Amino acid sequence: MNPILPGDPILKGADCTTMAEVRAGVDALDRELVALLRRRFDYMDAAARIKPARGAVRDEARKAQVIAQARAAAEAAGLPGEAIAALWDQLVEASIAYELAAFDRRAG
Repeated sequence: MNPILPGDPILKGADCTTMAEVRAGVDALDRELVALLRRRFDYMDAAARIKPARGAVRDEARKAQVIAQARAAAEAAGLPGEAIAALWDQLVEASIAYELAAFDRRAG
């Protein structure tokens, strides 16, 4: 088995023939996901700056909307909606916790 070396092209999943190729692709996507999460959490910083009160941080109606949108998008892409909804629930809760901490830093 030939290891994937830095700089080697990342193959599409359907084109992978070795576990090294699969792992290289997963690792590359994980880095992209973390970069996207950084961008998402930048919006949480903005929300903490914009919202007038700490109590406005948690919005259960918006949380339900975000999770429903993620579930629908997942199912449209052929992914398991329930699993994606559970993942998004955790993401939204982590985002709320982050935003609360950001709000507290601004207020403190």
